[in-house]
Amino acid sequence: MEAGKLKKNECFNRRVVITGTGLVTPLGIGTRETWEALCSGKSGIGEITRFDTTGFDTKIAAEVNNFNAKDFLPKKDVRRMHSFVAYAVAAARMAIEDAKFIIDSSNADRIGVLTGCGMGGLSLLEETCEIVREKGPKRVSPFFIPMMISNMAPGVISIQLGAKGPNASVSTACAAGTHAIGDSFNIIKRGAADAMLTGGVESVITPVGIAGFNAMKALSTRNHDPQKASRPFEQNRDGFVVGEGSGIIILEELEHARKRDARILAEVVGYGLNGDGYHVAAPMPGGAGAAKCMQAALADAGIAPEQMDYINAHGTSTQLNDLYETKAIKTVFGDHAYSIPISSTKSMTGHLLGAAGGIETVFTALTISEGIIPPTINLDHPDPECDLDYVPGNARKSHVNLAMTNSFGFGGTNATLILKKYSD
Repeated sequence: MEAGKLKKNECFNRRVVITGTGLVTPLGIGTRETWEALCSGKSGIGEITRFDTTGFDTKIAAEVNNFNAKDFLPKKDVRRMHSFVAYAVAAARMAIEDAKFIIDSSNADRIGVLTGCGMGGLSLLEETCEIVREKGPKRVSPFFIPMMISNMAPGVISIQLGAKGPNASVSTACAAGTHAIGDSFNIIKRGAADAMLTGGVESVITPVGIAGFNAMKALSTRNHDPQKASRPFEQNRDGFVVGEGSGIIILEELEHARKRDARILAEVVGYGLNGDGYHVAAPMPGGAGAAKCMQAALADAGIAPEQMDYINAHGTSTQLNDLYETKAIKTVFGDHAYSIPISSTKSMTGHLLGAAGGIETVFTALTISEGIIPPTINLDHPDPECDLDYVPGNARKSHVNLAMTNSFGFGGTNATLILKKYSD
């Protein structure tokens, strides 16, 4: 039966694969540049250049550098677009090119876009508030709302690339990118689309953004040594480092990918999501919510815990997250937890918030396809309670058949994906 003529209410469990990736990160523009920097243990964290940090407790962040939106968008559109949208469109274009994927009138209605974003165009909101206060409401740009809202990322991707299938935006804080990919996985599984451009995006290195996280005591203040500030699972960790960028992948139904002889990086086989129901910011003690989320993903995939070969951890470099994620992994995997290589790539990229799940899914897929596990850097003095194999210091060659990636957000929202090495 043709994909576009699937019967309503018919039950589907179609296989879903990753065939393309695009990255805009603090480590580079493009998947290859970012991946090579990641595997070499390079840090993308430095002093904030976006604004004057005088008076701020935190003066460091993981900024995107050397990005030119005009390389990916018409000049006239760039002027009316926030940086978070430009990042997402750029990553989507790179993913399309990487997958050698063509969207035209024959398939546009079956190609969707679903991205995650935590806060949208925060800097534009700050600037517009100043305009209203200083110059009055009539000086507000008519492009203010369309530029700021989070769903403009999938909207503009759709406009620029012609994808007219399912289109939505997820806003679940630091789990948004992973939720977007998991929801896209389910959309394809049930037959509502043949392919999805999906992932996450964020750009909130702004005065209000940094001040807000500082007020929560969430950020590292290791300003004297930026590249060592993000230190997940380390005894002397003192908070996360805000990053920015986008990670977009092409998810594709397996037969659709086969028909066009696509290269397959990995297969998505499991997705779990739940809520802690505990606190607006702190994770549930002992990581009980995170553990149940991982268990749900394992059940969805039909995978036994002892089969897991690698975990890309949420690993934010905050005291409670790293401790409770470690406890959650032990709850789920038992003794096997000590045999699983685990890395927090946030040690190099910083925490990209709503974009984190997007870029970390790309990293997890590349770990499978290239047989290289990226390291956790800055793990100089491991926390005695975080006593698992966090791949400290250097990347590690390894055959990885099954891999998990975790994302946990404010409000207690959790998301886990399981990827598998593709095989017929």
